Amino acid sequence: MQIRTEEERDWPAVGAVNAAAFETSAEAALVTSLRQRAAPVVSLVAEDRGVIVGHILFSPVSLAGHPALKLMGLAPMAVAPGHQRRGIGSALVRTGLDACRALGYGAVVVLGHPGYYPRFGFVPASRFGLRCEYDAPDEAFMLVELEPGCLQGVAGLISYDPAFQELP
Repeated sequence: MQIRTEEERDWPAVGAVNAAAFETSAEAALVTSLRQRAAPVVSLVAEDRGVIVGHILFSPVSLAGHPALKLMGLAPMAVAPGHQRRGIGSALVRTGLDACRALGYGAVVVLGHPGYYPRFGFVPASRFGLRCEYDAPDEAFMLVELEPGCLQGVAGLISYDPAFQELP
């Protein structure tokens, strides 16, 4: 299996993986919208013997009152149902966090499963005085600092790209 940057030729397969991994096609539509609107975006695929079996996307988020902070949001992350529980999602997350760090982003937030993301260093964002613009349980809105201390002395509301609000 190989983790690599998504290419335009991968778009149909990425859409299929997202549609298969989630109950609706909303995430596939979100990926399409974020590609068009949110730049820069870190978008990676997991390829197994020439077949796209996983995808992860990171797009910029903002902290109210702190426009200079470079923050990313992880969403969505999908692995084709027949390929789950093989470490593909973990490889996508780790590679994606490394890519965000290399681009100079200080932290990444995720609204995700509290039993999954802590293995990558994610902790509840509330520990940093940060909250999500969406109604989410405290333990599900998490972050990981890629640059230790980058969030010191800041607090407030994290906002995602408007594409997230347009989900069906």
